[in-house]
Amino acid sequence: MKSATLNELMRAASAGDQAAWNELVARFEGLVWATARAHRLSHADAADVAQTTWLRLVEHLDRIRDADRLGGWLATTARNESLRHIRLHGRELSSDEADVFESTTDEAPELALVTGERDSALWRAFGKLSEPCQNLLRLLVSEDEPSYEDVSAALDMPIGAIGPTRMRCLEKLRSFVSLDPQFQGGAA
Repeated sequence: MKSATLNELMRAASAGDQAAWNELVARFEGLVWATARAHRLSHADAADVAQTTWLRLVEHLDRIRDADRLGGWLATTARNESLRHIRLHGRELSSDEADVFESTTDEAPELALVTGERDSALWRAFGKLSEPCQNLLRLLVSEDEPSYEDVSAALDMPIGAIGPTRMRCLEKLRSFVSLDPQFQGGAA
């Protein structure tokens, strides 16, 4: 069903076609996941939010009239479910993100040390950003590269504000990085 249009997939999924459901999930799972993780939920909590988001789609698929809005609907639903989860369970403060950039290759120990120091410094700088900046940058670098419409829905931000806000957040990150001695003035 890879060549099927989104409208066709939605109709087929609504009729119970498992292949159509699988294709819908494959197309949008990155967006749903990135939206949940943008709320700094733990891996397990983000998985719960993603699962609930897909359940909401099962419940409401027949009510979505415009297939082009499905990504925005999923992002909004994932955002709402994330906020609901935080409201009911609180937010886990520890983060399991630090290991995301660890290499599984057999690189030289010196390179591994420098890379580890650089990554630690980058995460320290990232942690100094405001929560809205962190959420925006996390979502924009997600694997499936969501559209600005999807980002707008996920973060409840006007589309026209995404680019300028992204630029300000990256500039702030650069300034934090340049002040960190691990980057030796930003040269690392």
